[in-house]
Amino acid sequence: EVQLVESGGGLVQPGGSLRLSCAASGFTFSSYAMSWVRQAPGKGLEWVSTINSGGDFTNCANSVRDRFTISRDNAKNTLYLQMNSLKPEDTAVYYCSRGRDRGQGTQVTVSS
Repeated sequence: EVQLVESGGGLVQPGGSLRLSCAASGFTFSSYAMSWVRQAPGKGLEWVSTINSGGDFTNCANSVRDRFTISRDNAKNTLYLQMNSLKPEDTAVYYCSRGRDRGQGTQVTVSS
């Protein structure tokens, strides 16, 4: 059974930073590209960033470019999202995903 468990969310002031983690199990983590997606209140899912299986290729949405960095540790079966220079519009529930599989999400709130 695929399990994805996100952590690291919280309340942060504008301009602050957070690091999200996603612990993966139930599949061969190192064989799959992984992504982060988010859902803001009252809005649909928005793709944030993707990393390939080996961790040497990444892509991200224009809205987070130069502020968010996706990475992974295949030895630890863990996906990360380093978020810097956070803005109120980054407020959302953040999910890690493998294709259509997603975890329960972690809430990120950016507010003064």
